[in-house]
Amino acid sequence: MTWRDRVRALRIDLTPLRESRDFRLLFVAGTVFYLGAMVTYVAIPFQVYRLTGSSFMVGAVGLAELVPLVVFGLYGGALADHVDRRRLLVWCGVAQAVLTAALAANAFRDRPSLVLVFVVAAVLTSCSSLQRPSREALMPRTVRHDQITAANALTGLGMDLGVLVGPSVGGLLIAYVGLEWCFVVDVVALVVATLLYVAMRPYPHTDETTPPSLAGIWAGVRYALGRKDLLGTYVVDLAAMFLAMPVVLFPALAQEVFERPEALGLLYTAESVGALTATALSGWTARVHHHGRAIVVAAAVYGVMIGLAGLMPSLWLVVAFLALAGAADTISAIFRSTVWNQTIPEGMRGRLAGIEMLSYSLGPLGGQVRAGTVADLWSVRGSIVSGGFACVAGVVLTAAALRDFWTYDARTDEHAVAERAVRQARGEPA
Repeated sequence: MTWRDRVRALRIDLTPLRESRDFRLLFVAGTVFYLGAMVTYVAIPFQVYRLTGSSFMVGAVGLAELVPLVVFGLYGGALADHVDRRRLLVWCGVAQAVLTAALAANAFRDRPSLVLVFVVAAVLTSCSSLQRPSREALMPRTVRHDQITAANALTGLGMDLGVLVGPSVGGLLIAYVGLEWCFVVDVVALVVATLLYVAMRPYPHTDETTPPSLAGIWAGVRYALGRKDLLGTYVVDLAAMFLAMPVVLFPALAQEVFERPEALGLLYTAESVGALTATALSGWTARVHHHGRAIVVAAAVYGVMIGLAGLMPSLWLVVAFLALAGAADTISAIFRSTVWNQTIPEGMRGRLAGIEMLSYSLGPLGGQVRAGTVADLWSVRGSIVSGGFACVAGVVLTAAALRDFWTYDARTDEHAVAERAVRQARGEPA
């Protein structure tokens, strides 16, 4: 194999985009949705701080969103296993566009209402939490079973683009046009994404469904806990985000440690740049079958890179190690999503997507508290370094405790084999 062949083998696999019309629609819709959502993500905290002058009130927005995230994330997963998922995507998109339009109208007022911002932010989180399990549960049905790894990488690429570009667009709009136009841009993005969902073909459930209930949600939880390979993916992600996520410390790192507040943007975007690079070079991931080991190694590398970032004497070295951490986290995410989408039965996919959403939402929230507390009791660098290397320990312990997770092989795993057989029997892409 020549070096050119090796380089081509690294490039992201675009086959799902070429072969599946509905995956293309889902990919573009998701990318546009995330871009608009990240513009609003910048605008709401800025507006709250402008109205109150209080950092506590900015943090309180996250608290207002926490309960809706948990409740509607779980309920949305159960709902996704009962109703038409495409229809749920459409109606949740319509609701989010209307709510964001209310934020825009409020922002254009001479005296915007703070209460309305909090209420709408909480309801928006509810709608988003209802929608996301359906979007994630629908994706595997739009591509062949052997294309799921590539489809996960492409989906991650769309998210990374939104996370990278959205905040920059929001910042420019606030600086040069006005905060209220951030919400207008998000409304347009939501309308475009919703129309793309409308253009998809229907995906009726192939198994018998039951209305969403606490018993149904609990059945999903029992299923997740009963499969040690699946449980490992959740625990590793929680360990990495809770122990090592350093984002909340970036303002202090820029201003107090390096005394360069203008570098804050670099710190915020470093991991996204690394994630985009890793995704663009993710062609090799389709040739990996021991996904559990890949997740463990990638998550451990993430912890090491975060720990080393905290030790670096130079700002640019910190940024470089954060970028490497973002790349490792993305590789871990690709393989976690592959395990989920290749092995979870169709009738459980929505509920497990809801549980998955909680695992990667609650981890960062708890991680912010951990990182901030350790930084106050010790130091900013101490919090970053200790969190990074604690993440490595947590990941290694998880692999040791959950042997089915460590030994997972997509070619022979009973759940992956069964899912391939079911899809072939139904005549779906396998």
